[in-house]
Amino acid sequence: MSTPVRHPIDIQVRTRYLDEQSAPEQNRYVFAYTIQLRNRGPQPAQLLSRHWIITDANGRVEEVRGEGVVGEQPRLRPGEGFEYTSGAVLETAMGTMRGAYQWVADDGTPFEATIPQFILSIPRTLH
Repeated sequence: MSTPVRHPIDIQVRTRYLDEQSAPEQNRYVFAYTIQLRNRGPQPAQLLSRHWIITDANGRVEEVRGEGVVGEQPRLRPGEGFEYTSGAVLETAMGTMRGAYQWVADDGTPFEATIPQFILSIPRTLH
């Protein structure tokens, strides 16, 4: 019996609050997040779809599923990376996002890469 080959995908996240697109008086807080993916596995793999769970500070949960990311389904060779920026709109000044990307390796093996939870929050201001 052979051991399944692992397909590690490194996921790095950076976030920022988009003040110019937000309207706190209307409970609209807009955030951008930049995701950097890197294939640390032994063979090429293609990102097929994503699943996000977005939770605001009121406990309201929104799930988002879709093909690819920003209209693309990147195929990464071992060591290659891909970066994209997208956004989320919350009704509160803080929230979290987490989820997973669904991939398929060149040998046909499907696998999932977990997106660790990260925080969306307006910058702290001094009074």
